[in-house]
Amino acid sequence: MNFNKHLNLLGSHSFLSASSHHWINYDADKLRDRYLKHLAVLKGTELHDLAARLIKNKVNLPRSKKTLNMYVNDAIGYRMEPEQPLYYSDNCFGTTDAICFRKNLLRIHDLKTGTTPASIDQLRIYNALFCLEYDVKPNDIETELRIYQFDEILVDNPPKEDIMYIMRKIIDFDKILESMKAEVK
Repeated sequence: MNFNKHLNLLGSHSFLSASSHHWINYDADKLRDRYLKHLAVLKGTELHDLAARLIKNKVNLPRSKKTLNMYVNDAIGYRMEPEQPLYYSDNCFGTTDAICFRKNLLRIHDLKTGTTPASIDQLRIYNALFCLEYDVKPNDIETELRIYQFDEILVDNPPKEDIMYIMRKIIDFDKILESMKAEVK
């Protein structure tokens, strides 16, 4: 049999895909809810891409109390780098929305476009990853973490011991995962 090629579909997944088979148990209301969440994720991705381009090109938005405007304008004002990956190992890495390190002050900003309240833990993990990747001791720097969501800014200056705890956790868990991978081989 000669199967149809569908070259335009290679590497993509449909909303009702076989690999995400749970939808066969949905009713119409659940389907609508999941699809609206899916659309919100796509919108969030588009807004993050737009924000990164605006920051990279230093295009300020009109001053307002809108989440996107505050996030973009602050990132430009603080001369931050958008979409910067931080890497400890293949088991633990992530991409910050915006980051800068100047005069012993680490800033990490995160844009949240969803309806679920964000957790500062994500930014604290980025903080720990930064310290691990660049061999920086949390006690030697100041840190300001910001979440932009719901037209507000949540600011966190995490205790140094909290970041050191996360760093130890990353190191310990990475060793456990590497040991488990070696056992599987």
